[in-house]
Amino acid sequence: MINTVRPARVGMSAERLERIGGWMDSYVDSGKLPGCMTLVARHGQVAYLDSRGMADEEAGRPIAPDDIFRIYSMSKPIVSAAAMALYEEGLFQLDDPVARYLPEFGDGQLWLDGEGADMKTEPVGDAMQVWHLMTHTSGLVYGNREDGAVGAAYRAAGVDFSGSRNVGTLEEMTKRLAAMPLRWRPGTRWEYSVSTDALGRFIEAVAGAPLDEVLRTRIFEPLGMNDTYFQLPAEKADRLTSLFTKQADGSRTETDPASAESSWVKPVTLFSGGGGLVSTASDYLKFCEMLRGLGAYEGTRVLGRKTAEYMMRNHLPGNADLTSMGQPVFSETAYDGIGFSLAGSVVIDAAKAKALCSEGEFAWGGVASTGFWVDRAEGIVAIFMTQLMPSSSYPIRRELRSLVYQAITE
Repeated sequence: MINTVRPARVGMSAERLERIGGWMDSYVDSGKLPGCMTLVARHGQVAYLDSRGMADEEAGRPIAPDDIFRIYSMSKPIVSAAAMALYEEGLFQLDDPVARYLPEFGDGQLWLDGEGADMKTEPVGDAMQVWHLMTHTSGLVYGNREDGAVGAAYRAAGVDFSGSRNVGTLEEMTKRLAAMPLRWRPGTRWEYSVSTDALGRFIEAVAGAPLDEVLRTRIFEPLGMNDTYFQLPAEKADRLTSLFTKQADGSRTETDPASAESSWVKPVTLFSGGGGLVSTASDYLKFCEMLRGLGAYEGTRVLGRKTAEYMMRNHLPGNADLTSMGQPVFSETAYDGIGFSLAGSVVIDAAKAKALCSEGEFAWGGVASTGFWVDRAEGIVAIFMTQLMPSSSYPIRRELRSLVYQAITE
């Protein structure tokens, strides 16, 4: 149950917030989205919560506040927060070589030229450090999105974390990953990648426990996130929403059902830190409010204040943005004026970003068009839930930013 307050109590206009409803109507009524939900909180109180459309079109079940969504890459900030909790205990340093904990990364090779049997590489040794994994500057890539020789090598070797929920283990897949050439020398380029999946395996090695257990004990249980899982319990399957993929002609095709037949209800052996979780708007609000509270939520401290603050600052060398350091591949954010922290994107130049935002705003999203941001300057947390792949289908996140910020009156 999510309690709401009158928007005026938190310095927002109810009339202006209602524009979000019309915006959601336009997406659902046109058939672009099956259904969606928007939550806007300010100063820790929910000022807007509404939904449109269907959670399960075939069954005629509308979206409900406690519905469960596949959050994909919105898993990444949670995994990074768990890593920082271990960091606080002195279990590793951010500039430690990854190979110190995962020896399979000790003989890294950097791609130079060619592909397949003709590929040329050179040794980079243990140059990859922990912070490189957290900032996507590790030299790793997404094999299903990188169309060069390195991506081809990933595909040939079957390196796929998100598509292998019950094929092998995280340890096995990470060892397969470590045998791949790096696309970039660590620390020199930003490229969205399987880095957080490797970070998940790093967490297992450091903590001496499976990733699902670490997230449960370090994040989910302390924050009361009772509906966030790698494997959704069958008794909660009736709250799952259908997953769709946009086709070339603009139509939608269901690719995972809203039922116990979903692959997200089946047993999981490979815990993907990069995109393996399901969650609710209510659960993710708790995580976001912990970030806004710099590590604390309703009296429970998950991270120290300084740790949370440090985690959410830009960590790209020279305070660079993604335009100057990034690669033109799929991502969950725009590039101009946006840097990258140890857990997600961060606005470093609001004017350059060309969207209503605040400098220091922390955000990320998932491939099924979900998204969130935390703006500590304005006290804002916004969460958008839907289930349409890919997230590049429509400019949902930029549009929602305008709709949320224009409703601030005080």
